[in-house]
Formats: sequence, structure tokens, C-alpha cells
Amino acid sequence: MSERIKVGVAGVGAMGKNHARVLASLEGAELTAIYDLDQARAQELASQYNAKAVSTLEELTALTDAVAVAVPTIAHRPVAGHLLEQGRHVLVEKPLSDSLKEAQELVALADAKKLVLQVGHIERFNPVMRQLEERIKLPRFIESTRLSPFPNRSMDVGVVLDIMIHDLEIILHLVRSPVVSVDTVGMPVLTKREDIANARIRFENGCVANVTASRVSDKKMRKIQVFHMEGYISLDYQEQSGHIYRREGMSIAREEVQVEKDEPLKLELAAFLDAVREGSQPKVTGQQGTDALHLAIRITEDIAKATAALRP
Repeated sequence: MSERIKVGVAGVGAMGKNHARVLASLEGAELTAIYDLDQARAQELASQYNAKAVSTLEELTALTDAVAVAVPTIAHRPVAGHLLEQGRHVLVEKPLSDSLKEAQELVALADAKKLVLQVGHIERFNPVMRQLEERIKLPRFIESTRLSPFPNRSMDVGVVLDIMIHDLEIILHLVRSPVVSVDTVGMPVLTKREDIANARIRFENGCVANVTASRVSDKKMRKIQVFHMEGYISLDYQEQSGHIYRREGMSIAREEVQVEKDEPLKLELAAFLDAVREGSQPKVTGQQGTDALHLAIRITEDIAKATAALRP
């Protein structure tokens, strides 16, 4: 494969258009094709970035080595599956699927074809993540909060698969222990699916995580606090800032976290291209995306059962 990788984007809605923007600017990439069912939108983006608007997956495949898939979640399996079948490396926006079976099929297909399948859990590429990965070896309690106004997108999934799954994937990555129990509460507000949710997750190693997500808030918030035996670290994904709190005798000392700010999407796509170029394992694998999906579906199903029981 040449040093400059031919890349395409499938789906240029709210997220996909940002994929196109970043891929067009990355030194190691050549944005060659844009696919979307809305041909006018595809043509507009293609003209802007000197790429070709295509109307079929076959055309997209012919012009690319790797593709960022940002179509609606329900289309992830057919679109990403087709690309993998044709030997193309794929980055799939989160969640990997809305079906555990389909996610497992994509992972198996990528493994069989020896292709890169990366899942777009973008917060793993947020510069603040390095602080967690380097400083926290044995988390004991995690408090994660992710709030946003109603987005008028991702209507095919609830808030757990829409935004909470970011935090679930990070928590699984940090704790690295089997889940033993999950207590949930949630409810629909503006849609038929849950728009606000909370989950309390207990792990086999004793760690507990309390996770809250809402897409009906009047403000945006993306924060995490991770406690361990020597203190805790509090981080703001949105501001890319935070503080470390450590025990000093009978008091708590506070230190500001030094973060080299950058665009997470740019870091995510650059890492994807590196994995393609080097034939290495991506930072967020298909299996990790599937594990997060498994937990998210468990939470979603528990909330749905509880909600159904309350209806007259």
C-alpha cells in the first residue's frame, strides 16, 4: 500500500461531514470518494474537498483502500460488511451496531480478512485520556456524567447507545474486570426510547461505576472522576482540562492537569490510518466496541423492561 492512503467516507451527515473535513486535511490521506444517499449533499462535500461523489458502495470500494463509515447505526452492518467483504479497512462510528449479533459478525469478518476494524469511540483519543491511562492503575470508584441538549439526530437509538456508550467503553478499558451486576433507571422524554439514563455497574474486582447520560439537558457536560487508593482525578472532556487530587497526610492536595489540547477526531483518524499503514491493531478494536455494545444493550433492555412495567 502506498504511503498516502486512499480513503472514503460513507454517510456525510452531522458526523460524516467532519470525517470528510479531517481526512481531507491529513497528510497521510487522500480523500477520494464520498457516498451518501443524499446525492446533493455528497456532491457538495466532494466538490469542497476535491473528491468524487459516488452513488453506490461498489463505486466507493473501487476508489478507496479504507473507509470511515458514518451512516445511521441500523446501516452499519450492511455498509461496513460490504466494505470488509471487498477487502477495505473500515472505521465504523459508534455504536458498532445496534445488534450484538451483527457487531460480532463484523468482528469475525474483519478477523477472517485480516483487515483493520476500528470503532469510533472518539473520547479514547481525547488528550485527557492519557492522564487516566498513565495515573490510574486500579480504579475503585468512577463517576461519569454526559449531558447534552436534544440533538435531533441518532433517532434510531436511545441515549445509552447514542452517548452513554462513550463512557461505558472508557470504563471497561480502565477497569478491565468482568461486570457482575448492573442497576439501571431511565425514561423516554422526547422520543420513544430512553432519553435520560443512569447505570450503577459493579465489577468483579470491586470497582463501582456510576454513569449518567441525558440528551434532554439544557447544557452540555462531559466529565469523569476516577477514584483510587491515593486520591482521585477529575477531568472535563469538553474543556480538555482537569485536576488531580492526592492524599498528603490528613489533607488533599490539588494539582492542575497539564493537557496538550488537540482535536480528538483528528487523532482518531490519524491512528486509524497508522493501523492501516502498519497492519497493526487499532486503538479501539472491533471487540472492544462489541464489549461496550454488549453492556449498553444490557442497560437499554433493563430500562425498557422497567418502563414497560410502569405503563398502564
